[in-house]
Amino acid sequence: RALGAALFVIFVFLVVVGVVLYVINAFVPMDAKVKMILNVVVVLVVVLWLLRAFGLLARLDAVRV
Repeated sequence: RALGAALFVIFVFLVVVGVVLYVINAFVPMDAKVKMILNVVVVLVVVLWLLRAFGLLARLDAVRV
């Protein structure tokens, strides 16, 4: 049951992010370059979040720059 609930949360999160990004792209007037940057940033954040959610990415606190 815990795995099903976790997958449901991930699915809902992806749907919400997708709808918000669609609404921003469709209805908020912005330059095309700004929209592309926004889309890239959102996709990168979602991919990093998914990698952490599935345990494929180590904790970001351990990364030293």
